[in-house]
Amino acid sequence: MTEYVCVTLQSKPRESEAAFKARLASFWTHMLRAHPDDYEKVYAEATAFETAGGVVSRQYMVEVDGTAALTRELGGQGVDFLPIDEDDTYSKYEATSPDWFQIEH
Repeated sequence: MTEYVCVTLQSKPRESEAAFKARLASFWTHMLRAHPDDYEKVYAEATAFETAGGVVSRQYMVEVDGTAALTRELGGQGVDFLPIDEDDTYSKYEATSPDWFQIEH
């Protein structure tokens, strides 16, 4: 069974949700066009943004073996993310509605 980890992407401090959404859309478009095989390792996206301490975040479920390529691209595109605990894994059945939606590939 494929295992997934939770990857939390973060806005810049005081960046608006709308601006962060736009940067995420640009990033995921880049991944889809430049790295389609790595993009396919992203299974689900949280249905809602979260905000804490002036930072907006969005969570994704990513195959464990897809995190290295993803974090390399995130860093290269200037998208911040929290440290990933690759020992804290989930099955695809834990990323379900109403909190998550599966990304169509």
